[in-house]
Amino acid sequence: MFITLEGSEGSGKTSQISPLAEFLRQKGYSVLTTREPGGTHIGNQVRAILGDLQNTDMGKRTEILLFQASRAQLVEKVIIPHLEGGGVVLSDRYADSTLAYQGYGYEVDLELLIPLVSFATRGLKPDLTLFLDLPVEEGLRRKAKGGERNRLDNLDLAFYRRVQQGYYQLVQAEPQRWVVIDANRSYEEVQEEICRVVAQRLELLLNK
Repeated sequence: MFITLEGSEGSGKTSQISPLAEFLRQKGYSVLTTREPGGTHIGNQVRAILGDLQNTDMGKRTEILLFQASRAQLVEKVIIPHLEGGGVVLSDRYADSTLAYQGYGYEVDLELLIPLVSFATRGLKPDLTLFLDLPVEEGLRRKAKGGERNRLDNLDLAFYRRVQQGYYQLVQAEPQRWVVIDANRSYEEVQEEICRVVAQRLELLLNK
């Protein structure tokens, strides 16, 4: 089963991956965790380029293509092999981030992005996507407290609001794949709901 966590800045995706993985391992699943961009040696090099604060002149198309390059390597070398072995893959971001950030955020035509994403992923879609929903201002406040910043953090509030609205559009387009998690709660409450939702989906998958 392929499970992704999505959300705008500061929504808590990264901090929720490890406890979810441990929860599933305790239930006997073979779990692999990864992230985007990155997750492979090549992907991590691309991540460094994308996040470098000195790369302020990076064009939007360049950024989009770099994300797809990292994603293609991750899908081919990491995600598909683990899924084919019967395991569970948890990813901190995936293809929906491109549609939300570069599509809705940058207002790039989705009809141009979708074929690129499909090529990079070999058409692989998640079985379940958890959207950690948090007010934009609260997410940015949390992110600012986290310390480390990268090039993608230097965008204006209007951009992040478009990203948030983009996620809502993606949820509406595929409600069977998405589950919206209210992330404006305590870490423990969010963690409990995430584990419950994932356990239910895995049980349904096994009982098919």
